[in-house]
Amino acid sequence: MKEPLWKPSGERRQNANMSKFIAYVNKKYGKNFTDYPELYEWSINHSPDFWVAMWEFGEIKYSRLYDRVVDNQSDMIESQWFPGARLNFAENLLRYRDDRTALVFKGEGQEPVRITYRELYDRVAHLAKSLRELGITVGDRVAGFMPNMIETVVAMLAVTSIGAIWSSCSPDFGIKGVLDRFGQIQPRVLFTADGYFYNGKTIDSLGRVASIIKEIPSVEKVVVVPYTKPDPDLSRLPGAVMFADFLSCESSLEIEFEQLPFNHPVYIMYSSGTTGVPKCIVHGAGGTLIQHLKELILHTDLKREDTIFYFTTCGWMMWNWLVSSLAVGATVLLYDGSPFYPNPETLFKMAQDEKITVFGTSAKYLAAIEKEGVKPREKFDLTPLKAILSTGSPLSVESFKYVYRDIKRDVCLSSISGGTDIISCFALGNPIGPVYPGELQCRGLGMNVHAFDQNGNSVLNQKGELVCVSTFPSKPVYFWNDEGNAKFKKAYFSVFPNVWHHGDYIEITDTGGVIIYGRSDATLNPGGVRIGTAEIYRQVESLEEIKDSLVVGQNWDNDVRVVLFVKLAEGVEFNDDLVRKIKATIRENTTPRHVPAKIIPVNDIPYTISGKKVELAVRNIIHNEPVENRDALANPEALELFKHLPELQY
Repeated sequence: MKEPLWKPSGERRQNANMSKFIAYVNKKYGKNFTDYPELYEWSINHSPDFWVAMWEFGEIKYSRLYDRVVDNQSDMIESQWFPGARLNFAENLLRYRDDRTALVFKGEGQEPVRITYRELYDRVAHLAKSLRELGITVGDRVAGFMPNMIETVVAMLAVTSIGAIWSSCSPDFGIKGVLDRFGQIQPRVLFTADGYFYNGKTIDSLGRVASIIKEIPSVEKVVVVPYTKPDPDLSRLPGAVMFADFLSCESSLEIEFEQLPFNHPVYIMYSSGTTGVPKCIVHGAGGTLIQHLKELILHTDLKREDTIFYFTTCGWMMWNWLVSSLAVGATVLLYDGSPFYPNPETLFKMAQDEKITVFGTSAKYLAAIEKEGVKPREKFDLTPLKAILSTGSPLSVESFKYVYRDIKRDVCLSSISGGTDIISCFALGNPIGPVYPGELQCRGLGMNVHAFDQNGNSVLNQKGELVCVSTFPSKPVYFWNDEGNAKFKKAYFSVFPNVWHHGDYIEITDTGGVIIYGRSDATLNPGGVRIGTAEIYRQVESLEEIKDSLVVGQNWDNDVRVVLFVKLAEGVEFNDDLVRKIKATIRENTTPRHVPAKIIPVNDIPYTISGKKVELAVRNIIHNEPVENRDALANPEALELFKHLPELQY
């Protein structure tokens, strides 16, 4: 019998939004549900009824109600949600206009800046007016090459209030990475800051912006936020204007929210682009909104009195997800900079000072601060903290235990997983359910998720492919410049007909939880046995000698052999004793097949800019195959460490 690490108290269950939603569904549909599993089964078996209940419970603002809930429900690609509805995404995020704090911006080494919901509405109104005067209209693209700051949120809301489409990437992207993204969508306006701060350094952005706009002739106006300097030199940027100077001077402006169809594009997101030019994934306003409301209100238990934080950049979907918290009226905390500057405790000091109630981060960050010996519970008052969210990669059992041992005992630890593809989650938190080590608490309401074996059979307590077998509102509207939906169909529907194949290797447990073993395209296959990379990382990275690791399969002798690369902790020597210890740890805690054939020390591990290990790029390097898009990487120079390694030649 599995023992949970945490269970919600009776009072917490009673006060949870999820419990209120169960009562709402029971009353509306004459049900007697008492727990999450019953609600989940109903939500996937009566999907239209569930999404109607969510529309009402989330109090979606609209000017015209939908004609029908869903058309072509049985066709995953052709299905259309809420046809006939007219609404505006930004109007739903700006439903509050009072003096409660809407946004807090904490830049690295800076004092916090705060604005209220009233001030936020006012700034958006002035910027929207300026954009309209420039001729920006429904369907135009506007891009942000911005730090995670207040002006970024204001720009997104102004753009989407008009019905234009917002797309952003973080300023740590290289020129080619930006061109690979924005060059495809041809934005008319580019928002940027003059630079940003990271790890104690000041980094200029305007030099790269000058090169970018030379290559994207569609950009008519560059709007610059002064961040690192009060008066940056804009002479390199033809037609550039300061953010404050661009704002309309009129007073008492009201926003004219364009009323648009449910599926009207609101965001263009990008696939990671580590194996080629990124795919431009277009997300609809209504689907993004209703899905985010579901996940924030029900699965995160977000309320008006909460302060929510997620460590993210504007190039990761978690930024879009975080900003939707404005629709709930919560206080959203934006942080830009290194989470380790000036020390590894920075974010938890901020959590204490700002009384954060929902703290979001990555599995990589939690593993790193544990290695650093950080014990926030002993140093900071985290009384308000009620939930810790983690995503980006699988959260190890050790990290689950670390959170409860060294951060806070009474907290709902929700490992969440979905992706840019759906701008949301397939599996995530359940505030009224237990937390088991190594498991995501539940599959998301309305998301008919299964683990499929290779024959397309749904399996329980076995590893399989993450699939979703029924349509859902936040599936992409389409891919940009994708004639006949060819790329879209190939990306998700080429493995199992009419079933969304996500590319994660998972197990659904008998408790209703989900264990993620890594990306299925990075799954190791020695002797035909499938092994998730996360199973090996969990063992290796529990060793104090190892700072980080990466594992790939190498084609060898008509089979695949497992190769493990390790980045050593400071002062550790790589020798036969360490190799034996690593192999013994893996063998004792997994199976002999998990034990690497080769263990090789390297000085760095490559990551994407959004903090994910890039097994596929390394696998390409060791097989002398090209890595087409290095600009998607935070540290592309690390790939050079894996070239022509003599250890891989025998």
